[in-house]
Parts: sequence; C-alpha cells; structure tokens
Amino acid sequence: MERDGVERLLAGAGADSRRLRHALALLCEGRWWTLAELVRQSATSRRTVESLLREVVLERDGERFRVALVDTPAYQDLLAVAAPPEDPVAHLLPHYAHVLDRLTALVAKAPRARHVLDHVSATPETVLRRALLLGARFWLPGARLLCVGDHDLTSLAVKLVHPETDVTVVDVDERVLAYIDEQRLGVRTRWADLRLGLPASARDHDLALTDPPYTPEGIGLFVARAVEGLKDDGRVLLAYGASERTPMLAFKVQQELSELNLVYEAIYPDFNRYFGAEAIGSAADLYLLRPTTKTRPAVQSRLTRQTTAIYTHGPQSVESTSEPSTAKASSGGSGSPLSGRPASEVVAPAGFEDALAGFDAELLVGDWPKGLSQPRVRLSTWLAKPYAAAPQRVAVAVPPGLEAALPRLLLATRAAHVRLVGTALPPLPKALSPVYEVNEAGEGILDAVRRPQPEGEADMVLRRIMDNSHAKLANTWREALIAVAAAQGTSLTKNEARSLIREAADWSDDLTPLDAPLHRLSSLREAVTRTITALTTTT
Repeated sequence: MERDGVERLLAGAGADSRRLRHALALLCEGRWWTLAELVRQSATSRRTVESLLREVVLERDGERFRVALVDTPAYQDLLAVAAPPEDPVAHLLPHYAHVLDRLTALVAKAPRARHVLDHVSATPETVLRRALLLGARFWLPGARLLCVGDHDLTSLAVKLVHPETDVTVVDVDERVLAYIDEQRLGVRTRWADLRLGLPASARDHDLALTDPPYTPEGIGLFVARAVEGLKDDGRVLLAYGASERTPMLAFKVQQELSELNLVYEAIYPDFNRYFGAEAIGSAADLYLLRPTTKTRPAVQSRLTRQTTAIYTHGPQSVESTSEPSTAKASSGGSGSPLSGRPASEVVAPAGFEDALAGFDAELLVGDWPKGLSQPRVRLSTWLAKPYAAAPQRVAVAVPPGLEAALPRLLLATRAAHVRLVGTALPPLPKALSPVYEVNEAGEGILDAVRRPQPEGEADMVLRRIMDNSHAKLANTWREALIAVAAAQGTSLTKNEARSLIREAADWSDDLTPLDAPLHRLSSLREAVTRTITALTTTT
C-alpha cells in the first residue's frame, strides 16, 4: 500500500507527531469515525486531522470512515505505541455510570449554546470528571465552590457526586440560571456580567472553576473574578485550550495568568472535551492555579483596565472595531474603564448627544461624549453601590453586548425618569413592570418612568424590595413584613419573619435584587403574597 504521504507528514511533525500517530491508531482500530469524533477523541485540531486523512486510504460509509482491516498492517509500525497521558480520574468513572446517565440527559436538554457568548458545550463525561477530580484533589464536604459561568453544568455534576458541597453559580445567561434552578439540586444562582462586577454574595469560596471565552482578555477577566470570589487560600480551576498550531495564543493567555501572580500547581493536558471547538481539537487543558500574596493587588489592577470586548464572536468580540463606548471616565482616567481605548481614540456614535434632546438629565451613567456638563458615574460603580445623591432624571448609556444588564441598570436607581440609550435595547422584562412603565422615545432610546407607590400589602412589600436593590432581598422583605404586621396591630419578630420568608422563598438568603436571576424576580410577587397570607393566618 502506498504510504509515503503519511510518512512525510509524520516526519515533518517530528516529536510532535505523537498526536497524528494517535489519530492514525484510532483509524486502524476497526471502528467507524466521523471527523468531529476523531478530532475530539484524539484532542487534535481539525486542520491537523484533515491533513492526515488526505494521506490515508480510507474506507467510507456516508460521513463515517476508517482504515479497512485488511489495510491496517501497512501502518502498524507508524502507530503510537503508548496511550495518551493517563486521565487522573478514569478509574473512578465506572462507579458513577448512573450519574453519567443523569448528566447526559441534563446536557441534552440544556439551553442551546449562544454564539455571542462563545458557548461550546463540554461533554457529560467531562463535567463528571471535573466533579471527580475536585473530590480527588480536595475535601469537598462543607467546602464552597464558585462556578464562574456554567453553561457546561459543572455545578450540577458536583452536586450529584458531592451533595454536601456548597455550590454557587454566577452567569450572565438567564436561561442557564433558570435551568440550573429547575433541577432543584441546591445550587445557588446569581446573575452577573463579569465585566461589571462580581456579586457580594459570590465571595469567600474555597474553590472556583471557570471555562471562559478563550481570548486573553476573556481568560484574564474570568480568572480575576474567580480570584475575587475566593478566600486567601483558595484555588482556581481553569479550562483553556489552544490548537497545537497556535502556541503564541496560548503564550498570550499564560501571560495574562502570570500577570495575576498565580502559581501553576498542575496542568492536566486535554482533560476537557467538547461538542464543537474543532479548531482546538475539541479539547482543553485543565489548569489548577493558586493565588499568592501578590495576586489580589494584581487582580485589582487588571480590573481597572477592563474592556467589554472579551469574546471571539458578536458585537463584543476582541476583533470588533465598532465599540461605541465613547467617553473619558468620570474618574479622570485616560479612557473608558470598559472600552479599553485611550480617550483620543474614543468617538461618539452619530446622534449620541441627540438622545438627550428634551431630557434634562441630572446624571449620566456609563460612557458619554466629552463636552456634556452633567456629573457622571461608571456602569460598574452604579451597580456596585447606591449613588450618593438622589437625581430624578438619569440617562444611561448601554454599550452593545451589555444589554442583559439593562434590568439591573434600572433597578440600581430610584430616579423618577430614566432614559436608556443603546443600539439594540431589548424590551423591559415583566419582572420590572411593578416599578417602571417603559416607552420608546426614538430609535435606540427607551424612557422608563417610575410608577407611583402601589396600594395593597403584597404590592407594597414587593415594591419596597425592588426599591432597595442594593440591599439584601431577605432583609428588606423581613422589615417590610414587620411593618405590615404593625399596621395590622400585631407584632412579628425578626425570626418569625425570616421563617415565613424562607418557607416561601428558600433561595432568597444573601442575594440582592441586582444579583437575583430574572426568573426569581418574576416569582417574587407570588412568594411575597404567600408570606402576607401566612402572616394574616398566623395573627
């Protein structure tokens, strides 16, 4: 059989031909393969696998292929003689077949990947192996794990394997948060756009795990937020992969990690496998990182120069040049804390200033053109703490790609009138309808007018909770219930109020309305009504 092309390809790859020889060995096993399966199993980039397939004589069955059994002897001396690096938890997998079945069903029914968020789904075996590795490396009963983004559903795998672990997920995708909560496995969910901050209720964890966008900017941001969510002696587990053809990209990512002053305790090669991401072999390494005493200052420095462009696709891709974040920050810095551009390169989009015509804004939130005289505040500051003054008319610039933050940007103020300016603003979710009435005021402009205070005990309690968006939801709810009881001429202790709230909404501890996923805010009125009914019945 002619095999000169295969030999030339292997010789050209030199010591790195190990990947190709492994792929060739798989082809010679006798089973049928699709291209995606062969890429994922060999953890070799699609381009490299395709270069091998062009040189090998294949037997085909539709989209499937293999080396015919009669032809395999011709390649025997070219095959890899040893298996890839051993999977550290492979010996545990047979004991968790029932968990793998459950995870396979969960992954199959999970929300579809969102291209603009760089979603690529990990295989069910991968998320199970992550959970097993965590248990093999750390003592998990009572430990606190933070999943910084969790489209892969690693949080559910951990709760299925190690139910005594305290697990919290922060994610920008409302669908993912709702799906995780639907499983009722005890995972805490928090909404967050990591470019704008990490919720206070997502701090002080022992471990953090993240599989972020595979850009240096995305890796740097997600790992920095993961460190923010850790105790001083915590660990970060990072999934990251690059093609064997692009070592410079991996180098840039590792530079980001080095700038955070992190120690590499371990790297497990090709630990993560994916449905897709064939450009990187449908595989990624798993890094185990440990912060040092110099990490937190480096994290703070990293976050002060954060850019909104962290993805490989969509309006917030690193390659995008159309970012309309526009103005020098109010702190007097050299550019937007999110735009990543110096002020000399910041250009206001056409008609941006016109959005304020007829609207006498007392405060500007986000990035606005220079020359406007109103006080300004950053989006991240706006969400992190209540604004000191009490402006009645606020204008908020919503950058492309940050539209998911719109409900929180509105909740963060008690202003009577808020004007929202952006390029593709979504409709206001129904969860905010008790607070705002919204109308279009022009292309890319929404006017949100605050509704009057409602009547009725349940509506009054709900409104009080929503009006105190930076405060812990359960605390505001408790004080409002006590006030309702007093108005009824009865007394209610704080412990009694807490008990009523936990029975109606066991998810409500520690989070604020700003951190709460929208499906939780949507269910809040019904839960509040139950506490009012229970209060009336009790008294």
